[in-house]
Order: sequence, then C-alpha cells, then structure tokens
Amino acid sequence: MVKPGGICSAAGYWKAACSITDVHRMPYFARLILFLFCLMVLVETRKPKKRRWTGQLETSKPSHLYKKNLDVTKIRKGKPQPLLRVDDHDFTMRPAFGGPAIPVGVDVQVESLDSISEVDMDFTMTLYLRHYWKDERLVFPSTSNKSMTFDGRLVKKIWVPDVFFVHSKRSFIHDTTTDNIMLRVFPDGQVLYSLRITVTAMCNMDFSHFPLDSQTCSLELESYAYTDEDLMLYWKNGDESLKTDEKISLSQFLIQKFHTTSRLAFYSSTDLSCGTRDLCCSVRALRCGWYNRLYINFTLRRHIFFFLLQTYFPATLMVMLSWVSFWIDRRAVPARVSLGITTVLTMSTIITGVNASMPRVSYIKAVDIYLWVSFVFVFLSVLEYAAVNYLTTVQERKQRKLQEKFPCMCGMLHSRTMMLGGSYSESEANSLAGYPRSHILTEEERQDKIVVHLALSSESNSSRKKGLLKGQVGLRIFQNTHAIDKYSRLIFPASYIFFNLIYWSVLA
Repeated sequence: MVKPGGICSAAGYWKAACSITDVHRMPYFARLILFLFCLMVLVETRKPKKRRWTGQLETSKPSHLYKKNLDVTKIRKGKPQPLLRVDDHDFTMRPAFGGPAIPVGVDVQVESLDSISEVDMDFTMTLYLRHYWKDERLVFPSTSNKSMTFDGRLVKKIWVPDVFFVHSKRSFIHDTTTDNIMLRVFPDGQVLYSLRITVTAMCNMDFSHFPLDSQTCSLELESYAYTDEDLMLYWKNGDESLKTDEKISLSQFLIQKFHTTSRLAFYSSTDLSCGTRDLCCSVRALRCGWYNRLYINFTLRRHIFFFLLQTYFPATLMVMLSWVSFWIDRRAVPARVSLGITTVLTMSTIITGVNASMPRVSYIKAVDIYLWVSFVFVFLSVLEYAAVNYLTTVQERKQRKLQEKFPCMCGMLHSRTMMLGGSYSESEANSLAGYPRSHILTEEERQDKIVVHLALSSESNSSRKKGLLKGQVGLRIFQNTHAIDKYSRLIFPASYIFFNLIYWSVLA
C-alpha cells in the first residue's frame, strides 16, 4: 500500500516521476500496473498529431518552374435562390387566368419544302415555329436587362401555348443531338419559345388541268384547348411573320409565292341530347366555340417539260407511226397488222404509266383527254386497214368472176390485163386497137369493172413498147393503192393537228 504523502504523489503517476526506491517498496501487482500505465503514456506521446478537417482542400505551394491554374469555382454555402421561381406558382394555368385573353404572337421560318405527293395529296415541310407571349410569373431582377436562355427541360415546368397543326398527318420535333427546343425569358416576363418541326399535312388538289395545273396548299395552326376568349393567336409582324429560304426548290413545281392569313374557326356540338350546345360543351368536355386559326399559304405551278418528254412526245410519235401504214402496200398484211398492234399496245402502256402515279379521281384530267384522243387515232388507223383489206378482198372476188365471164383471147402473142375504173368513157374504151367489137362492154358492165386485153404485136417499134411499159407501171401503182388510204393520208394528220391546236390553246 502506498501511504498518503509517500514516495509518489498523484501528479507522479501522470509524469512517471517515481524514484527507484519508491518502486521497490511497492507490491509486485502494483508495480506491474504502474509499468503498463507508463508504457501506454509513452506510446501515446510518440504518435503524430492529427490535423482537424476545415472543409477546404490543402494546395501545395506552386514552384517557380510550374504554375498550376487554380480552380476559381466557389461552392455556395446553403441552398441557392433561383432567379425563376417556378415552384412558387401554378403553371398549369395560363397567364392572367380569369382575365382577358392572353395574346400569343407567332412567326414562322420555312427551312425546306421537302416533297409534294399527288397520290396521297399531302406535302411535307420543315420549319422553325416561334411563339411570343408575356408571363408575369417569370419576371426576375436583372441589372443588365439580359435574357436567359434555356433548353427543352424548362418547357415541362412552365406554361406554353398548345398550338397544333390542323389537318396534319404526321409531325415531329427534331431531337438530334438533343431536342431542338429553345426557351428565352426576359427580365420583364417576355417569353420566346422556338421549335424545329417537320410536318406532313393534307393538301386538297385539283387535277382537272394536270399537268398544266397550279396547286394552292395551306398549313393551318390553331390552339387546341383555348378559345379566343382565353388565347388570342395572331401573326406577330403581319405578312413579315413568314420568312422562307431563297434556296427552296422542287423538282416538279415552281414555288410562286408564300403568304399568311388568319381567321376564326367555329366548332359546334351536333349531339344535343344533353341540352343546349353550351351545356354539351361544358358537361361532356366537347371542343366547341371560336378558335383563332393561322394559315401559311403557298402556290405551286407544275413544270410541264418533264411530262412533255415522258408523256406527250411519245404519244404523238405513236400516232404519227400509225400513219406509216397508209403508205404500205395493202397486200402486205403482216407488216400493217403488226404495226397497228404495236402502236395500240404502246399507247396502252403510256396511259397505264401515267395513271399509276396519279390518285384515282372520278373526273377527267387534261392529260387523259390527250392520251385517249391519241389512242383513238391509233385505233382508227387499225380499223382503216381492216376496211381496206375487206374492200380489197371483195374487189378481187369480183375480178375473178369477170375473168370467168370474159375468157382470154387465144390469138394474141402477148397479153396484158389492165383494170380500169368506171370513170373511163366509152370512146376511150372502144378506141383500143385490136380489140374485137363483139367484146365491147355495155354501160352497166363498165360501171362494175372493165377488163381490156391488149395484144402487143412483135412488129411494134421499141418506142411504143417503152411507153406502154411506163403506163403499165403507173397503172399497177394505182391498182395497189386503195382510195381509202389516199384519203387517210390527208384526213388523219389534219385532224390530229387541229386537235392539238385546240388542246394547247385552251390549256395555255
């Protein structure tokens, strides 16, 4: 036991200032405890001191050889106060709810007119659509009066106009590389909302004068939920609100002009089982009332040169090719029949190809008139040869009967047969030398056909032989050329030229 006031005091335990003599006087167990305690104090005094965390990173002093750019970004202490207090207001309601209608200005910049489809009767357009309005809930303090620009993420948190495209089939907002949406807010609460959109909308087309037609299409914008009592949609700068790119062009059309218009569109309820129209609109949430509608109108005129090369010129050439058969010998049946069938089938192919690229309308188009009239001309040329062939067959049958009735004379050295038409006089027929009197035909038989046998004596001189041979060649040409072919060579071209003059003068 250690006596009070002995060799070690209470402070001696903490300072390990006990003498050896006092230690030997202590019991063994007490000395062991004292040794362990002194050992622990010695270990704790040799450990390095830990520095307290101050919340800032220690930076090493830069050397004179290499200077590192320090990060000047400061971390704000506490929660920052946003300039736009979006969470303090209910943006599901329009600005000035319950008051007058909020004016929303619109302007459009047409980037491209991508395509015009006659089959689907629609067009595709890419444009920049901008909205302008004022929202007092978005006012923020600014000393420099500069606006703040945001992307599409803020659009979901505030109120924006619900403009849609009337009669649109497909539309989408471009999202490469992000959503092409821009929102700009000014300190006084003015808002600019811009989108890049591609829309495919319906266009009612009239093809009565196709392909010499002009089409007027419209892209219509309207608010879906708000009537004119809540939202007033208007063109911000009048006719200057629509801007187009000068490089816009189409392969088949010439863009004549763009212009803007606006009017009110009225929707009414036809179901009055709930009472009056106003009651139906309020009870059944029907879309009724007057709505502001904006129009983007543009006029297109079709290029005719493509259709001249692909439709009109081939059809005209096929008609002219069918006239070649009028100069072919009427006895060349394979040549004339094959030519007629070829031209008819070619015209059918041209008509089918034109109608395949057009909608199935119930009225007649201008190109249909031209093609079908050309088809009729080609078909009539085939019928013309059918008539010629039939009359030739009848004529040859009558000729054979006449030859059987008047057989050939046996006393002649050389005989030639010449068919003369009924227009020859009796004196001309009787003046033929060497013809027996008994074989002179009466007037009635000569009107049908006159067959004359010419006997050429071997004693005749050479000059008389040459003249007769030339006359026989001319008569043979006249024999093989039917009168219908002669008339067709003039009537068909004249009629077709007259049709073309009327057609192009009316459509021009």
